[in-house]
Amino acid sequence: MKTFETFHPIVLFSFFVATIGLSMIFMHPIYLTITIFSAISLNIALRRQLFFKDWKLYVPLFFLMAIINPMISHNGQLVLLYVNGNAITVEAILYGIAIATMIVAIMLWFSCYNVMMTSDKFIYLFGKVSPSLSLTLSISLRLVPRFRHQLTQIVQAQKVIGMDFTTGSLWHRIKCTVQILSILITWALDNAIDTADSMKARGYGVKKRTAFSIFIFERRDGFVLAMIILLFFSNLVASFIGTTTYYFYPTFGAVKWDIASILFYISYVILLSIPLVFEIWGALKWRSLKSTM
Repeated sequence: MKTFETFHPIVLFSFFVATIGLSMIFMHPIYLTITIFSAISLNIALRRQLFFKDWKLYVPLFFLMAIINPMISHNGQLVLLYVNGNAITVEAILYGIAIATMIVAIMLWFSCYNVMMTSDKFIYLFGKVSPSLSLTLSISLRLVPRFRHQLTQIVQAQKVIGMDFTTGSLWHRIKCTVQILSILITWALDNAIDTADSMKARGYGVKKRTAFSIFIFERRDGFVLAMIILLFFSNLVASFIGTTTYYFYPTFGAVKWDIASILFYISYVILLSIPLVFEIWGALKWRSLKSTM
């Protein structure tokens, strides 16, 4: 079991809100470096095989976004060359790399979020506030993974009976694709009816309805939650006083290395490393228990 996943849902949700929110607004090179390395490290710890498989998507996406910016933005003082009279500048290239780093890091954080924040945890947090909204969001988040899983099973089953859409003539491929889509749509409709019947049988929509929960807010949850909130606001303070501000245009800004800035950098590292520290601690504890058996 993943160690950080065992914490109370409010702790998990608060961490990802803080992390993803700060990752979206910080374009400082130091903060971007911390963000991308923390996101990669946590992905390796939580979803190692899927992470290395997903790099087939992340790497081309990163280079595509990094290349687009210098093609459409020609600001900057350090000109490398001219293409059709348009300047390709070092500032535009590095700004494109910074944007690509931020977007890939956010995607990696959301991958970890999907692993830890399951639908039951999300409904537990927001079910009483807005039951309809929480249920809709929960179903929506599960929709794509379930469709992908079911589509993979259908494709494999069709290949066994000779309906492989990747081989044969064009007409054969079209016929196989239509058959796969027909089966998938039929499954989706049947699943929707089953879900509706299940919700009705469980009393969904009844005003006076209780809910069972296995989540208990313990002392360790309070400690970690307080740490997340404290570190989050400390980084907001760093943003307000200009520590996280960095300019790429018209030329590069200066990276601050005074004591206050270094302390803010460290606070950001600690915030993003919280789940990774618990994962490493849990792995070491489990290895120690195995060695004593």
